[in-house]
Amino acid sequence: MCCLASLLPLGALAADGETPPAAAEVAAAPAPRPPLLERSQEDAQALERLVPKAEQQTLQAGNESFLALWKPANDSDPQGAVIIVPGAGENADWPNAVGPLRRKFPDIGWHSLSVSLPDLLADSPQARIESKPVAEVQKDQGETAPAKDTPADANANIAQATAADSDTAQSTDAEQASDQNDQADAERIFARLDAAVAYAQQHNARSIVLIGHGSGAYWAARYLSEKQPAQVQKLVMVAAQTPARVEHDLESLAPTLKVPAADLYYATRSADRKAAELRLQASKRQKDSQYKQLSLIAMPGNKGAEQEQLFRRVRGWMAPQE
Repeated sequence: MCCLASLLPLGALAADGETPPAAAEVAAAPAPRPPLLERSQEDAQALERLVPKAEQQTLQAGNESFLALWKPANDSDPQGAVIIVPGAGENADWPNAVGPLRRKFPDIGWHSLSVSLPDLLADSPQARIESKPVAEVQKDQGETAPAKDTPADANANIAQATAADSDTAQSTDAEQASDQNDQADAERIFARLDAAVAYAQQHNARSIVLIGHGSGAYWAARYLSEKQPAQVQKLVMVAAQTPARVEHDLESLAPTLKVPAADLYYATRSADRKAAELRLQASKRQKDSQYKQLSLIAMPGNKGAEQEQLFRRVRGWMAPQE
């Protein structure tokens, strides 16, 4: 009895020291990882450290905010505002076209607003759709296995037909996913352009011009084609490119716009020249088209002169229509 009595306190202490299983599991559960930032968000954060605070504006597009760079016109009576749309992989102060144009236009009486675009879902890695073995596909489709006396080549024909049906179904699923991504990308980008136009209007911009660079020219043209905002009077496309996996291409969009559109391309780049030629031919098939092309010369050894050439061509096209 004495021995048992001496062991009881030790058992009680051990029981008190035990952690309930549920509590132990909760303590061991790792904290949820915060979602990774989009590349465009990381670029925006880097710009916030480099660009003067006075030029930074946070605009709201739906349920998300984004960075835009604003420079007011150096004039008591501004002519309007240019909204600059960068292309894929570029930011709101990209050294080619985007940054130089946004800094030069205020000196000739125009506000400049350079926006940042989100990462495209269409460019994100797509989940691989695994194909089922032929036997499983046949089972899902309610097909019975071939009889034992069926010739071997007949079995092969059945397998090939079933595989073709499976490939068709996978192709259809992929096309539907691509269409959904394209529409989601367009909605996010259009919301940002809506916010940029509204911001420019708040500063009494009596004329608004969209300037798109690279794939940004495509999204600017598609925005004007689908939404047709009355506040935007002109479009400038610089080295325009059509993104992969989108519903419409620039050849079908640009020549049909209801606003004057300038298509500036580098004649010294064969791919750009050929794509521009197709857009020009498409514009000639449109009645009363307001589409016009202007050629540029690439100057790899003198980027400063190349950017000045671009600015003067854009300014010259805009001046007669002001």
